[in-house]
Amino acid sequence: MSLGFEQAGFDVAGAVDIDEINVETYARNFPQCRTWRADLSCASAEQIRRETRIGDALIDVACAGTPCQGFSLIGKRLREDPRNLLLYEFARLVTELSPRYFVAENVGGILLGSAKEVLSEFLLRVTRAGYCVVEPIQVLDAVEFGVPQRRRRVFILGYKRGLPAPAYPTPPYPYDDAGSSAAPTVWDAIGDLPNIGKYKYLLTSDEYLGDLRAPSSYASILRGKAREPRDESSERQVNGNGLSGCLRTLHTAKTIKRFRNTKQGTYEDVSRLYRLARNGFAPTIRAGTGPEQGSFMAARPIHPFQNRCITVREAARLQSFPDWFVFHPTKWHGFRQIGNSVPPRLARALAESVRRAIDNT
Repeated sequence: MSLGFEQAGFDVAGAVDIDEINVETYARNFPQCRTWRADLSCASAEQIRRETRIGDALIDVACAGTPCQGFSLIGKRLREDPRNLLLYEFARLVTELSPRYFVAENVGGILLGSAKEVLSEFLLRVTRAGYCVVEPIQVLDAVEFGVPQRRRRVFILGYKRGLPAPAYPTPPYPYDDAGSSAAPTVWDAIGDLPNIGKYKYLLTSDEYLGDLRAPSSYASILRGKAREPRDESSERQVNGNGLSGCLRTLHTAKTIKRFRNTKQGTYEDVSRLYRLARNGFAPTIRAGTGPEQGSFMAARPIHPFQNRCITVREAARLQSFPDWFVFHPTKWHGFRQIGNSVPPRLARALAESVRRAIDNT
């Protein structure tokens, strides 16, 4: 979310997360931003302002992505799941921090079953604090915003009563009646990346040090060779000596054979991993579970042509992250960070809508 807002011209002033590794990764990618490790269920607005050095400054927008696993369609969506109740803590912090606008993100399951009670209570709390919410609350699909991944998420747009209301962004790549979109494809995203199976050193290092193939227009932007006209973020150099996130997975001969026999756009029979289709879109890149839920690795798609699971960098491309953006070098943490993130292209579209509302104040 932060990168998308920066691209839309916002100054990202402070960030808070409970996970030490996420805080370290975030601070490396956003060195100009003060990042604080804390449990937000126990933190006050005063502490946040002090630790992030925001002080008494007026906050234009507060953003939150509370844990989505408790609301997931593949979970039980229990109202009493403690992860779900963190949405109430965001309502409290919105009340205390008093931003002019707020954006909350979560999975579609928050609109269903008993999870709707949590959402209703959240809306009641922010309304009592003097905020309005743009209704109806919408589900946005990342594909329709130029991300080569079918990823549907709920976004809640709030604003102080009396301020101009933001509008949900209009998708530049809408689905047609046949369910197709002109958005960049899987191969637009990863077609220029190396055949990592040729490089033994990538079994122990996550940095690829060679050349890349000719990029698509989408990949050119992520590689820093081209810049989108509306991108107002500060330019960065690629971190490290090469392209990070390219650590290989060593598959068994039996697994490789199964992958080889799996057609693009279908699921492998045993693992149920999806084989990416060159001219299609990736399924939702998932995060897996944290230590409290067993530290299970998320299902990773199979490369369209190479008989292996995709790398962290390939997942980052499918999420619209630029190549300078680094993730934790382990596959488990790297995929968790990508799977828990908002695609920057989608976040920028939301941020531009909020900015238009602010410019009208």
